[in-house]
Amino acid sequence: MSEPDGVDDGWPVGTAAGFIDPVSMEEDPAELFAGDAGTLDAEVRRVLVQLLRRKFLLAEKNPAQWRTLLENQQIIESRMHDLFVRLVVDHDRGVAYKQQVRSVELDVPILLKDDPYTRAETLVLIHLRTVFQRERGTGETSARVDIEELEQTVLTYFDPHDHNLARRQQEVRNAVQRLVPEGLLAEESAGRYRITPLVEVVLSTEKLAELDQWLRGRNEATA
Repeated sequence: MSEPDGVDDGWPVGTAAGFIDPVSMEEDPAELFAGDAGTLDAEVRRVLVQLLRRKFLLAEKNPAQWRTLLENQQIIESRMHDLFVRLVVDHDRGVAYKQQVRSVELDVPILLKDDPYTRAETLVLIHLRTVFQRERGTGETSARVDIEELEQTVLTYFDPHDHNLARRQQEVRNAVQRLVPEGLLAEESAGRYRITPLVEVVLSTEKLAELDQWLRGRNEATA
């Protein structure tokens, strides 16, 4: 038998009863696709995906995504931590990138695979970092290199007994073509590149000194 309308049965209602008041369908988060259980806005999701897909997110190249990152850094960082991935945001250089969390105390599944640079790419990076450091040391706000300069310098580190000059030059040019999309180099004109501050992130001062010492040792051994 049902209670008549208007009769107080003595039971609390709504939040007082420990329940959440129903929300109208109009106030539900909009699904981005069928069965979507995500809570992030579409733009925030895109930034999260870009950070996971690419090595770097650059403020200079992606100002809108950079702004979205800064406005939602805490939640994006939380999502990445769920995957055992650390987010690094370098405000001074305008670059964000990820790092694989590694721990001896915790069994961490490895999501990010190392994608090492080739010999030619490493040699190009060393020269770029050296030029960048030198120009900044003289007070210059930017550093630039020509492809011919890169070739002449980098080729001196190759095996002197390898006389296939065309193949070695192609290796250097292939290395440059990989570094441009990654944001380490910006082509300003045909064969003319601006070195970006990202090179400092890829090669720290300590790493540069270590590689430079290694190269000097190789040169002395082949001399």
